[in-house]
Amino acid sequence: MALSFAQKEAIVAEVAEVAKTAYSAVGAEYRGLTVEQLTALRVEARKAGVYVRVVKNSLAKRAFAGTDFACMEAGLTGPLLLAFSQEDPGSAARLAEAFAKGHDRFQVKLVSIGGKLLDPSELGTLAKMPTYDEAVSQLMAVMKAPVQKLAATLNEVPGKLVRTLAAVRDSKSKA
Repeated sequence: MALSFAQKEAIVAEVAEVAKTAYSAVGAEYRGLTVEQLTALRVEARKAGVYVRVVKNSLAKRAFAGTDFACMEAGLTGPLLLAFSQEDPGSAARLAEAFAKGHDRFQVKLVSIGGKLLDPSELGTLAKMPTYDEAVSQLMAVMKAPVQKLAATLNEVPGKLVRTLAAVRDSKSKA
């Protein structure tokens, strides 16, 4: 079914709005997947905070103009499913990586973050990026470690004195 001009404009506007706020994007070829498999992917995407859309390449090129994902324009060939990370930079990559493990026909073709086009083999690196909560907890652990070591060191001096006095007491009580 052909899209009217107004429908095309609406799609371009929607994808452009999502692209402006997204942290990263993944483009994957979905040829050969069933409707049920794609529906399962969309359900997982909603849970992970990932916007997934199949868009005609010509419309995607228009939507990407003026965004960080303009670098993906050259790779927009063939049937592609576009996934945009809305909550953290690695969420779309984690989704694509997990889905690709179970489905051989799902092949990642484009990966972009921060205005740079990455090689599809770097999908795993992007997927391993921590979420916001994980990054904050790692930062807090790094900030807490020196204080914790200082407290342990300062506590060791009186502890050693108590152990020495206890050893002297035990040696005198045996004699």
